[in-house]
Amino acid sequence: MPRREPRGHWPLLLLGGLALTVLLLLDGFAHGAVGEAPRDVPRRPAPAPSQIVSGGPVVNLAGGTPQSRRMPPKTIALTFDDGPDPAWTPRLLDVLRRRGAHATFFAVGARVAENPSLTRRILREGHEIGSHTYTHVDLAAAPAWRGRLEMDLTQRALAGAAGVHTRLMRMPYSSRPDGLTAPEWRAAERAGRDGYVVVLTDRDTEDWAMPGTETIVRRALAAQRQGEGAVVMLHDSGGDRSETVAAVERILDRLQPRGYRFTTLTRALGIPGAQVPVPAHEKAVGWTLVAAQRAASALTGTMGVLFAVAGILYVLRLLMLLVFAHVHMRRVRTPRRSRQDAAPGRAPPPGELPPDPFPPVSVVVPAYNEEAGIAATVASLLDTDYPGTVEVIVVDDGSTDRTAAIVDSLGLPGVFLISKPNGGKPSALNAGMEVARSDIFVLVDGDTVFQRDTIRHLVAPFADADVDVAAVSGNTKVANRGGILGRWQHIEYVIGFNLDRRMFDVLRCMPTVPGAIGAFRRSVMARVGGVPGDTLAEDTDLTMAICRTGMRVVYEEKAIAWTETPSSLRQLWRQRYRWCYGTMQAMWKHRRSVVERGGSGRFGRRCLPYLTVFQVLLPLFAPAVDLFALFGLVFLNPAAPVLTWAVFVAAQAAAGAYALWLDGEPIRPLWALPLQQFVYRQLMYLVVVQSLVTALLGAGLGWHTIRRTGTFTDFGGREQSPGPIGYT
Repeated sequence: MPRREPRGHWPLLLLGGLALTVLLLLDGFAHGAVGEAPRDVPRRPAPAPSQIVSGGPVVNLAGGTPQSRRMPPKTIALTFDDGPDPAWTPRLLDVLRRRGAHATFFAVGARVAENPSLTRRILREGHEIGSHTYTHVDLAAAPAWRGRLEMDLTQRALAGAAGVHTRLMRMPYSSRPDGLTAPEWRAAERAGRDGYVVVLTDRDTEDWAMPGTETIVRRALAAQRQGEGAVVMLHDSGGDRSETVAAVERILDRLQPRGYRFTTLTRALGIPGAQVPVPAHEKAVGWTLVAAQRAASALTGTMGVLFAVAGILYVLRLLMLLVFAHVHMRRVRTPRRSRQDAAPGRAPPPGELPPDPFPPVSVVVPAYNEEAGIAATVASLLDTDYPGTVEVIVVDDGSTDRTAAIVDSLGLPGVFLISKPNGGKPSALNAGMEVARSDIFVLVDGDTVFQRDTIRHLVAPFADADVDVAAVSGNTKVANRGGILGRWQHIEYVIGFNLDRRMFDVLRCMPTVPGAIGAFRRSVMARVGGVPGDTLAEDTDLTMAICRTGMRVVYEEKAIAWTETPSSLRQLWRQRYRWCYGTMQAMWKHRRSVVERGGSGRFGRRCLPYLTVFQVLLPLFAPAVDLFALFGLVFLNPAAPVLTWAVFVAAQAAAGAYALWLDGEPIRPLWALPLQQFVYRQLMYLVVVQSLVTALLGAGLGWHTIRRTGTFTDFGGREQSPGPIGYT
């Protein structure tokens, strides 16, 4: 009996998805608002003590009594906000080292986490670091809990990167003491109560606006005439800081010869140093945050590359499919001479009827619990315009419903019933072929019906004297396409499966003759050992084995079979899970064809890389790419993911319209295509992820079953009971 699929690795998938989401959210949080920007904030007098408003830029609120300090004469505290930046901070450090100067860096915690070695260099070279929050948040506008979170995360980042905490902080968007607003003063008071020394500035150069090197220098040197000291605000991140680097050199060159000293804030004021060593457990916690932030940053960069690569590969694949579909259409629809005009003794051109006498055909139908549609399947196989003899062999593979009784009750000539213990679909097919009397086998699923001309078109390619045809793939169409799920599968069958088969036909590397409709030579089946039973995609495994013989497997678009597809997402998942897992098994089984010579090598080098890229790797990373697109929509420029998605859907719709036209189908179902991107596509991607995890963990996967809904109940005038379970 069919086995249930393993479920033990679902927690791994959920955990992986959760970890990816958390990392993307962490990176989005860390880079939501970094860098100075002008603000239009109503300014009201601050309810601060007068000695603060008119005092110096360094404010100590410890003990409940606000105190402010100014720099000593001819003492300059250069301060740099928003870093550390891997491009500009090292250049500033080089300038300071050459001039023997020291500075204070008010670092953004997220950037500390991303650049731990640069953070350590700042401290190693005698500078000091203060907190500038974790994400450059406006503490005056943020709620108190957010402010504390920002400051705490920055301390943890410093602990993980350099093993220290800091006593200094500067509020983003702050400036001089006399410019404090009421919300800013409240934020400063909260920081003071938490033990921080709040640092403002005497000289705001506004270098973030890139006003020019001379302007930055002029604003920084405004106090030199009086010889007083000052705290100078500059920036080492947030954009192009070449003007700032040049300005710092000029400031040092002008003031150092005049006796000015450039040192850190705490040294200038003679107060305890900014950095406080932390214990080992604090370092461990901080290291975890640093590692997570760096992983999140690397992940975002990698995902951006994957997003671009996936888009390029998708466009190339779409163009390739359309080109090969056009070539295939021109090849198979080129007008041919009629059989009456053919030269005596020569076989007719491909696609036409084989010469008389028409070869007999044995149709093998494996059936496991197919009572809902087996009568319709058998009736359609006998209702054919094929001139030759057709025998139908139904193999009841241990069904527990009325499948065998229904077939037996038909009493139709040319229909033979074989009953055997349940052994799986491959064993049923092999059992049917053992008793078949014809040299051409047609293998049909028990949930499929043929059109009257299907067998004729399916057998016709075998008559091509110029092509050594071993097997023929028919054109499978979705019968139950009424609901939204049915429409999505209909679109997939026409746009995905059939466009692929047209390309594989042209390239002579067909990987799958679908189990719903395919024709095979007896001699070829004997050569490859019949239908293999060691993979769960027996049709793909069989087709690959045939391709490796060097013989041709072709696609016949006119040989149409109507099949019943899953009617629920659960059933669809079970079916595609088996298909995907089985396809991976078959690809691994036939992997040596990539390095083999002749027809086997042609198949392996053309087909297996294509399947690996477009049916394994891209779907494997697609959920992460979708998460990144959502991340970009929320945290980055939303125009890029929206435009990409629109182009993606438009290109797929154009290709879908062409594919539907090739198949003679109306284009009306394409209205469901945009909706397909939000549910169906993600489901198919997750199927690939779970299948690969199953394979890597070595978990077994058995045959799944699908509940039939009786789509073909009325075919042939027979009513069957709904809801049995059959092969999928």
